[in-house]
Amino acid sequence: MIEAIRIDEQVAKLVPIKGRGPQTTETEVSKAFSELGVGDFLDCAVYLGSFDGEAGWERHMKGDELVQVLSGSTAFDIIEGEGLQTLELEPGMLVVVPRTCWHRFRSAGGVTLLTATPRNDEEHIHVDDPRELA
Repeated sequence: MIEAIRIDEQVAKLVPIKGRGPQTTETEVSKAFSELGVGDFLDCAVYLGSFDGEAGWERHMKGDELVQVLSGSTAFDIIEGEGLQTLELEPGMLVVVPRTCWHRFRSAGGVTLLTATPRNDEEHIHVDDPRELA
C-alpha cells in the first residue's frame, strides 16, 4: 500500500546528534535518522512544479518517483495492481511512487511539488481510467 508521510511528524521523533564525529555511536545515528521510504531513483531529475486542475495520468517505467508537496494541496490518485487509492496530500507530505504505477494529481486550489522523476520515459494520458486501455 502506498503511504503519504508527514515529514514534520517524522522530524519530531528524531534525536539530533550533537557534535557528530568519530565518537558517534550507531545507536545515536539510528535515533537521528528515519527511513521515509525505499525507491529506485536512478537517472532521475529533480523538478519543481506549480499548477491547479488535473494533470492527467502518468507512469514511469524506469524507476520510482519521489513527490513532496511544498504548498497547496492535491488529491493524488494511484493505481497499484488493480486497486485505485486516493491520498489527500498537504504541505510537508511526501510519497514514493513505485515504478509502473499509474498516478495523477487533482488540485482545485493549486499545489506546488518537488519531485525526483525518472527522465525520458514518462507515459502521460488524459483518460478516466488507464486500466481500461489494456
